Amino acid sequence: MGIVAGLDSSSAFTRMVVCDTETGAVLRQGYAPHPKEGEGPSSDVDPQSWLLSLGEAAAGGLLENVEAIGVSAQQNGLVPLDAQGGTARPAMVGGDKRAQVAAADLTAELGGREAWVRAVGCVPQPAQPVAKLRWLAKNEPENAARTAGLLQAHDWLVWQLLGRPVRRTTDRGGASGTGYWSAAAGEYRPELVELALGHRAVLPEVTGPAEAAGTTPEGLLISAGTGETMAAAFGLGVGHGDAVVSLGASGSVMAVHHEAAWDPDGLITSYADATGMHLPVVHTLNAVRALRGTADLLGVDLPELSRLALESTPGSHGLVLLPYLEGERTPRLPHTAGTLSGLRRESMKREHLARAAFEGMLCSLADALDVLRGRGVAIRRVFLLGAAADLPAIRAAAPMIFGAPVIVPEPADYAALGAARQAAWALGVERGTLDRSAPPAWGGAAGTHLEPGEELPVGQAVRQQYTAVRDQTHPDAFGGGTPA
Repeated sequence: MGIVAGLDSSSAFTRMVVCDTETGAVLRQGYAPHPKEGEGPSSDVDPQSWLLSLGEAAAGGLLENVEAIGVSAQQNGLVPLDAQGGTARPAMVGGDKRAQVAAADLTAELGGREAWVRAVGCVPQPAQPVAKLRWLAKNEPENAARTAGLLQAHDWLVWQLLGRPVRRTTDRGGASGTGYWSAAAGEYRPELVELALGHRAVLPEVTGPAEAAGTTPEGLLISAGTGETMAAAFGLGVGHGDAVVSLGASGSVMAVHHEAAWDPDGLITSYADATGMHLPVVHTLNAVRALRGTADLLGVDLPELSRLALESTPGSHGLVLLPYLEGERTPRLPHTAGTLSGLRRESMKREHLARAAFEGMLCSLADALDVLRGRGVAIRRVFLLGAAADLPAIRAAAPMIFGAPVIVPEPADYAALGAARQAAWALGVERGTLDRSAPPAWGGAAGTHLEPGEELPVGQAVRQQYTAVRDQTHPDAFGGGTPA
């Protein structure tokens, strides 16, 4: 038996798990918040705060007898380095609304959305490093000129753990989110860095999924590391045919696929995963925020909204809510508003509006699933993540609306677990006990399994009702038909 550790350095904290290499059983855990710095989605952060948090999380002998460490970290955290390896400016993290104009400018300059999709599998978004580079060039030209190398958060942490060697590394998953690496081609597009920054910069070497980034002087192996999304998928144990639906204020749908999946309209972001496969993702702007808005309107909390919804019946007595409250990304309707359709005297009841909110949100996410299906991505079961997944109304409606079995995993530090699993893989390859093509066979996530069963035709009818209203209200939303 060996012992490995996985750490997840998120936007607010570091979580660590120490696991058995053979079974994945968690032996010890650690936690520490990041020191407080900036506020909001466009904060600048001193990367040293990530190291301070890591040290605190590992205190008390947490890493005793650990033989390898894997690193997961927040995605889209750009760390610009000067020629000496110091930070040219603080790291740019989060959604960073400052870069909205920069993303739009880059999209136009390369020739539009399809040109970017063909180049790197995605269209620039304000959160992505490529857009942040353009913002830097336009707003901080002196810092841009000093920028000689580029890392992301997990790259920087791995580099620090290894003692800042000459060789800097990343992994396929992290690289695929930069906006200047193509998951389909498996290579950088350095000319896109130059387009954004004004000059080229040194980019980290992309290592394979089972490769080690290096070994510390003390003999501790450090695996490649990856972004939080990829680490969480690896920790969940998702594989080909699995999709993950994440319920935050906004929503995301991702699935494991054997090749890069892209959409000419840019609805799909073509990530690579942590295993050598691909992880296409579709985002929606409105998920739980649509539920909270309805709850506020009715003067209730989310549990009460769920209880009310279950007093109604599938189809909400003809009420349909298109939950595009903040505009929408899938379908691409950035300037639209939500729509409530089907108002009749008998449908104007609290429980029917509550039900329509849940069904509208889930149908919108089902549209996102269909975007993936329409590009050949197989979806045989769905993992449902987020605190809202515990609401009874969601558990009752999700399987029949998604048209697939749903698994609601038990709460766990899945990104940290994925990082630990990656460390166990690299360690096994190093010792000759594991193959590069097969990660350690840890058990998948435990959770509640929900089947659509006899309710599947009911769910199809709910979706048909929703689709009819969507296509009548926004006839060009998906080219005049369903996204599939």
